[in-house]
Amino acid sequence: MRKRTGDRDSKKQKTAGDEAGVSSSTQPRPSSRLLWWVKRGLLVVCVIYVSVPFMMRLFPDIIKHLVYSHRVRVPFFVNLSQPADLYLNHTVNMYLKSEQGISLGVWHTVPESQWKEAQGKDLEWYQDSLGAGIPIIIYLHGNGGTRAASHRVGLIRVLSAIGYHVLALDYRGFGDSTGEPTEVGLTTDALYLYQWVKARSGSSLVVLWGHSLGTGVATNTAVKLIEQGIVVDGVIIEGAYTNIRQGGAHHPFGWFYWTFPGFEYFFLDTMGENNIIFPNDENLKRMRSRLLILHAEDDHIVPIHMAQQLYEIAQSAQNSENQVKMIPFAGSLGYHHNGLYKDPHLPDIIREFVHTLAP
Repeated sequence: MRKRTGDRDSKKQKTAGDEAGVSSSTQPRPSSRLLWWVKRGLLVVCVIYVSVPFMMRLFPDIIKHLVYSHRVRVPFFVNLSQPADLYLNHTVNMYLKSEQGISLGVWHTVPESQWKEAQGKDLEWYQDSLGAGIPIIIYLHGNGGTRAASHRVGLIRVLSAIGYHVLALDYRGFGDSTGEPTEVGLTTDALYLYQWVKARSGSSLVVLWGHSLGTGVATNTAVKLIEQGIVVDGVIIEGAYTNIRQGGAHHPFGWFYWTFPGFEYFFLDTMGENNIIFPNDENLKRMRSRLLILHAEDDHIVPIHMAQQLYEIAQSAQNSENQVKMIPFAGSLGYHHNGLYKDPHLPDIIREFVHTLAP
């Protein structure tokens, strides 16, 4: 009896062991699960990659948001109506109406030498100060963010320290300005601000300074003024592209799609069909203002060869070396697309340029 009982016990143990072995062998290995997730992830990436170009064609507003990036309102948690929070304590915030239903947020910063006098002064005092014969810079920023972006505030401080008035606006749809951006709309906003300044500045020099996307706004504005018989005193373009089509082809976003079949049709043609052109190259053929081109050799957004092309176009159009100047900044300085304001020689470069504008 004992022997039979032992046999039964050993059989039970063997059966249990066999079942355990079968159970463990049917469970998926961790490496198999990881491979499954990797495959799924790659599939999702491929679907998104292929879908984006078609989405551009089906929903043109997407390309508008990519070009302007006006919904990216960085820095966050900044009250644009309080520039003193950013240590611009000789700056007034105001809102101008460029068109029916369009309100533009604008900062007016007086020369740093007047910061004590500016304390507690109202909007009327700031406006009256424009007619004192001091040069005025109208700053037209690039895409994305607001006038409070660190590199924009940095440039405002530099220009104010030199001794200039600076007016920086957020175009329609940007920052605390109302409306939606279009190329015509941005140009209208800049043109309105220029005319607003000229109505109060007397004989003071007025210079348009465009950065990145804003270079197209600046040259568009200068050409519109030429059509009215007005030549802007001076134009400075920083990080400028030849036109938005070529600029888009070299933008880092475009790197992912250079080899995609129909890249031009899906992306570049879509911009043109939505009236996003910003033709700096064509504008420079018509401009007669003195021009200063600033560009970093290590600009990863807009390659410097575009600035060189613009320089050659402007020189040919104006047939004068004195009217057009280009200053490249060595790549070893690490300024890239937004950092030229850090250069210690920039104030002298700007002073020299503005000095040549004096009648």
